[in-house]
Amino acid sequence: MSFGHRTGLTVVAAMNPIVLVVTGHVTRDVVPALCTELETLLNGPRGAAPDQGAPVECDVGGVERADLALVEAVARLALVARRAGRQLRLRRVGPELQGLLDLVGLADVVALEEPEGRVPRP
Repeated sequence: MSFGHRTGLTVVAAMNPIVLVVTGHVTRDVVPALCTELETLLNGPRGAAPDQGAPVECDVGGVERADLALVEAVARLALVARRAGRQLRLRRVGPELQGLLDLVGLADVVALEEPEGRVPRP
């Protein structure tokens, strides 16, 4: 499934284990489609895998900018994962998104990849 990228498409790709890759510019309009894509992945064959409680990975390193639309997407994706009995873990979180997650209190709700995997601060 594809969503707005730069002025066009954001790419959402599924890999094994369940990984949602979000790139481009995330707007509020694509958030429901991202949630639907995650629900589809969780209800598919990999979602019913033996490691049912394994976290869902969400790679946000390719997102153009961290803003409140991205924070809303993270919050809603975390809710979808939690309803499936899993936790959302973010990969490649930049300093701007980290700051926003801290500001709105979501840093305690979603897991963040270990520091060596995060995008380095400039």
